[in-house]
Amino acid sequence: MELCGGTAVSAEAAESLKVITGSSRFEESDEKSTVAHATKLLSQEFTSSITGDGDICQVFAIDAALSDRLEVTWELTGGPPEGEPAPEFRVLPMGEQALAAPDAGVVRFACRSEKLPGSAPAHVRLGVERWSPKEPEGDPEKLKDAYATVAHSFALAMAKELRCENDGGLEARPSLDPA
Repeated sequence: MELCGGTAVSAEAAESLKVITGSSRFEESDEKSTVAHATKLLSQEFTSSITGDGDICQVFAIDAALSDRLEVTWELTGGPPEGEPAPEFRVLPMGEQALAAPDAGVVRFACRSEKLPGSAPAHVRLGVERWSPKEPEGDPEKLKDAYATVAHSFALAMAKELRCENDGGLEARPSLDPA
């Protein structure tokens, strides 16, 4: 299945999508809903400004309502994270900052790459957020792990696509134990 360009969803992330949505079957993404396409937009944005944002893709379970989806987005933040995260988030040791809640996951990483001009690193925030009229179902701790796993999978795919030094400080597997 070509979900969000195929390579962005690791086997662990696919299992996590099942935990989040209750489904293992998803609508196919269109050809612009990929990490490769988002990375191209991010590099163009970074050339003219250190801030900007965009969508990577939306994930719909087969037979789900259009109002029930996951949105995967990127943002150039202009600098490292500051301040305390909201209380519903668990802080995890991945990249510059990783956060997980029962309905969202965020991984922030710094990227130095020949694809990005200048000597300062790009600061990228990758977010996975559920848009649904219903409350998240299931164990909140398992949901936090699932969102962190999906966000890590997309962040790592983006860091690799950008050719960030040391994959933006992201390990091959998500680190789910609180920082």
